[in-house]
Amino acid sequence: MTRITVAKGDGIGPEIMDATLKIIKAAGAKIEIDEIEVGEKVYLSGNTAGIAKESWDIIRKNKIFLKAPITTPQGGGYKSLNVTTRKFLGLYANVRPCKSLHPFVSTKHPNMDIVIVRENEEDLYAGIEHQQTDEVIQCLKLISRPGCEKIVRYAFEYARINGRKKVTCFTKDNIMKQTDGLFHKVFDEIAAEYPNIENEHWIIDIGAAKMADTPEAFDVIVMPNLYGDVLSDVAAQIAGSVGLAGSSNIGEECAMFEAIHGSAPRRAGQNVANPSGLLQGAILMLIHIGQSDVAEKVQNAWLRTIEEGIHTYDIYKDGVSKRKVSTSDFADAVISNLGKAPQTFTPVTYNKSATMNLPKYKRKQPATKDLLGVDLFVHWPGTSADELALRIKEIQNANAELSMITNRGIKVWPEGFNETFCTDHWRCRFKGKAEKGISQKDIIELLSKATQANVDIVKTENLYAFDGKPAFSLGQGQ
Repeated sequence: MTRITVAKGDGIGPEIMDATLKIIKAAGAKIEIDEIEVGEKVYLSGNTAGIAKESWDIIRKNKIFLKAPITTPQGGGYKSLNVTTRKFLGLYANVRPCKSLHPFVSTKHPNMDIVIVRENEEDLYAGIEHQQTDEVIQCLKLISRPGCEKIVRYAFEYARINGRKKVTCFTKDNIMKQTDGLFHKVFDEIAAEYPNIENEHWIIDIGAAKMADTPEAFDVIVMPNLYGDVLSDVAAQIAGSVGLAGSSNIGEECAMFEAIHGSAPRRAGQNVANPSGLLQGAILMLIHIGQSDVAEKVQNAWLRTIEEGIHTYDIYKDGVSKRKVSTSDFADAVISNLGKAPQTFTPVTYNKSATMNLPKYKRKQPATKDLLGVDLFVHWPGTSADELALRIKEIQNANAELSMITNRGIKVWPEGFNETFCTDHWRCRFKGKAEKGISQKDIIELLSKATQANVDIVKTENLYAFDGKPAFSLGQGQ
């Protein structure tokens, strides 16, 4: 018996959760439930997190969390509970299977069967943003080696125990050579440990186009957070419907399971919503807690129900569907099919013996770290880079000299183009005159002289080399 935490959520959440629990209990799921309240009511009570401390305690004690969709009120500084939960609990892997249900659910891709494995904790979803000038706001993209290693290894382990043949990596490392470059580098390192699984890398833009056009060319796709968020919804939609897809969020200690769709408040209380997405999340939960036999029974009954044409309104189609049913009637139909195998679809079987080999991250030996220079980001309303360079040169010192100015990443000094549009946010790069680079004292002196000269420094970034290799991007156009 496994004790789990359940949140019925908002909008259609309570209806689809009741249907889901009814189905898995009828199938013999060995679970005990602690129910908590999260979402809109908690937000509007004055709790901007959308969850009480006592609820966190229950989730952390039980380790397994089955969550229906929630509503985050607009405005008011409310933070996404989904993002918060994933990061607080270390749920680094978001896994979203997307398989077509042709010919019973409309799709242009009848042979689609892919799994998106999305990094879940970092990237731009760190949510670190600052307005730096009147015209420019930044968002920090954070990619770590531990984050890359954990998610890439999870993708290969998932492929291994589920009999998948290929793992594909999507990044944009032709542009973001440091951040996405690290993700790609780690992918290549770990792929070498799995010689029996094919691996490949695609640049995200053409990879996304290929996935949308020919999804059968892919099997398991692993991506950083933002790309994975966008493309997992695309994959679910072109497979048939976002409303049919579930996902798991896996960490070293805890796991959360959910539908990928939202709370659909316009459909709330009408007993019409499709519970399939949350049911798919619950099936992933059953596999995770070692009840694969129950998961098989539920999945096969669900497939049998779909192919019998018993459909909720969202996937009902004249000439294909046989009966349009309510949320509760759909649940009853799935229950009536428990123990039956699908006739058109291939019955599912889950690997009941294999376990994932997911060792804890081991920190590498620190590299030799040398300070080569510093980027000073300046708020300046002028438009002439040459004029700014004359002013900035006044603050350089004996060890650090101005080597470049960029605006939104493009080099504008020296030898900039008059056609380049410039905002009020300038990056002024200082490099050490000596081969050994510069010192922290040099940076402090630059900042002190900038203050005396009324140069508005809004941000600094040190320029390092690790084991002798420069670890910062060039200016575009250098």
